Amino acid sequence: MDYASSLLGLLPGGRRTPGLKELLASVGTYLPPEQVARIREAAEFGTSAHRGQKRLSGEPFIAHPVAAAAILADLRLDADTIVAAILHDVIEDTPTPKDQLAARFGVDVAELVDGVTKLDQIKFKSREEAQAESFRKMLLAMVRDLRVILVKLADRMHNMRTIAAMAPARRRAIARETLEIYAPIAERLGLYNIKLELEDLGFEALYPRRYQVLEHALRRARGNQKQFLKKIEQQLNTGLLKSNIQAHVVAREKHLYSIYSKMRRKRAMLSEIVDVYGIRIVVDSPDTCYRALGAVHSVFKPMPARFKDYIAIPRVNGYQSLHTTLFGPNGVPIEVQIRTGDMHRVAEAGIAAHWKYKTGGDADSTQRERTREWLSNLVSLQEAGSSEEFLESVKVDLFPDKVYVFTPKGQILRLPSGATVVDFAYAVHTDIGNRCVAAKLDRRLTPLRTVLRNGQTVEIITAKGATPNPSWVNFVATAKARSAVRHYLKGLRRTEAIALGSKLLAQALGEFSVSLDEILPAVQRAALGELGMKDLDELYEKLGMGERLAPLVARRLLPSAAAASSAGGLAPLAIAGTEGLLVSYARCCFPIPYDPIFAFLSAGRGVVIHRENCVNVEDYRKHPQNWLPVSWQTAPDRLFAAEIRVYVVNRTGVLAAVAAAIASTETSIDHVSIDEQDSDTAVLTFELRVRDRRHLARLVRVARRMPDVTRVTRTIAAHARSEHTAESEADNEADSDSRG
Repeated sequence: MDYASSLLGLLPGGRRTPGLKELLASVGTYLPPEQVARIREAAEFGTSAHRGQKRLSGEPFIAHPVAAAAILADLRLDADTIVAAILHDVIEDTPTPKDQLAARFGVDVAELVDGVTKLDQIKFKSREEAQAESFRKMLLAMVRDLRVILVKLADRMHNMRTIAAMAPARRRAIARETLEIYAPIAERLGLYNIKLELEDLGFEALYPRRYQVLEHALRRARGNQKQFLKKIEQQLNTGLLKSNIQAHVVAREKHLYSIYSKMRRKRAMLSEIVDVYGIRIVVDSPDTCYRALGAVHSVFKPMPARFKDYIAIPRVNGYQSLHTTLFGPNGVPIEVQIRTGDMHRVAEAGIAAHWKYKTGGDADSTQRERTREWLSNLVSLQEAGSSEEFLESVKVDLFPDKVYVFTPKGQILRLPSGATVVDFAYAVHTDIGNRCVAAKLDRRLTPLRTVLRNGQTVEIITAKGATPNPSWVNFVATAKARSAVRHYLKGLRRTEAIALGSKLLAQALGEFSVSLDEILPAVQRAALGELGMKDLDELYEKLGMGERLAPLVARRLLPSAAAASSAGGLAPLAIAGTEGLLVSYARCCFPIPYDPIFAFLSAGRGVVIHRENCVNVEDYRKHPQNWLPVSWQTAPDRLFAAEIRVYVVNRTGVLAAVAAAIASTETSIDHVSIDEQDSDTAVLTFELRVRDRRHLARLVRVARRMPDVTRVTRTIAAHARSEHTAESEADNEADSDSRG
């Protein structure tokens, strides 16, 4: 216990990391003694579990979860959340199982810890996929219990405070993730103080030089601004007292990241950002807020079109205030926020300001209802597909709403800036979005891609049987709309793939004069099990998407005797009659009729034909499940691409002479290139159209008879085979032609 109690460290800037003593003192101000004792027990358990582990900074590992718990204690969260924060790394970084946590500290604590734990045990294709899947798991756990994200935000905040110990590349990656994901989540939940600190810490870690320059410039300007702001405070206090309004007036300085973001957004210098400082006025009631607004407008003139009433129409995270911008002394703009004490508490602590988990009372406050509504939408976003798509969808939905529009019945809907009529339709209900065919804005028909503006009334016109248009994906702005359209399109593609796969399998079985109905159900189930398929629909889908080959599946379904009925063994697949399969010819080796060939199933390209001596075939041989036996038809009725190299004496007119000789063999020349090896020798590379190997051998023999030609070779894949080998092959082809 002495070990845990002594956990104190220094943060950058001289701040002290809160230790167990400070944590227990903090929770003791609002939790009963038995709950404080439970938190002490959790600290002892965590200390024992993490014993011997250290952070990169060198301090004991347990210092981190205790500091994260202290952040949540400042928000006055319940004991389960504080305990989960202390134990949030136990499952991930120690051998402690989830069941042990549940038995000792309760199921709620175990579920909270599990929701925060990363998916390190699962192997992913990339670090990005692992992060995205971990984020998906955390958010979906957050849907079940909001406290998961509160623990994660506290964890991230303390990690950002101590990020200096990390390597620069890792530091930048974590900072970027913090700015793109965690700070916006904190804002969405109304955790304003956490959001601001995460942004400033992320800014400092991602762009340290920019942070230093901006901080230095603001520090220099701060001396003059102090007197200026003090004067404004006095004038506003005087104006409020004249109106008999008791208020707390505080001058505030904007955070560095907020200023930096504004500079980037407006492409402006620091000297051009005039609203670096602002005023906050806190009063006793909403009615007094509006009276205070009139009072401050009587002191300084308001700037047109810069007033926002977030009391009548709160932001989606529950934030409420009156915002106005005034012309201050010398015309300097002053940002003013007017709110009540309760509104200020919500603005600073967000959802945590209302937190009374399972204790009745205010458990279903408006703020929490708005948050739960947003979180419930995350479940539908799972349909976005991959974890990376899910993460991108959530990012789109995280940033602040700026458009307020009305339904025909007067209900207000909040949508992101740039939202369209289709986004509105999906915001009302997914079925409305799927069936919308037209819309009216302020009673006038408008295109569905029209971008909405504040205050418009939107009426959606639907039709029975209507379906989403694939082009909607290109202009919708909300994650819900994009996810719904993508889900519909994937379902549509699956239906089409199943229909095509059923047809392809029927054709393949038809080659053996068998239908699927004639195959015993037990045989079908056994074949599906071997192929790893749940049912026939999944098999049809794989066939239709080109991930499986119908001829191979047909042979799996048939008894071995039937499958081997033609020519004994596996029936070869004729190149020109592949029953619906896409066939392409590799350009690395240019296979032509009567070449020994090899076929490989390639995702997106269908069946790809290679020559057996192509070097690329070596890699394909490692995946025998994708091989396919193929042979040439007796008389192919088309021309095939081939490539030869003709080594010639470098003289004027030799290209024309060789081309004329090739053309005399009734051969089409598609392309020719010249490579001068030296002043005496050149290489002419011809891409030709030939019928088969005999045709090619004949034109090679004609070219070799020319006086200026020293050698003719057939091009094969760029690999280690020597030119001599290639030339020998061409010789063999010519000899074969003469013998035939």
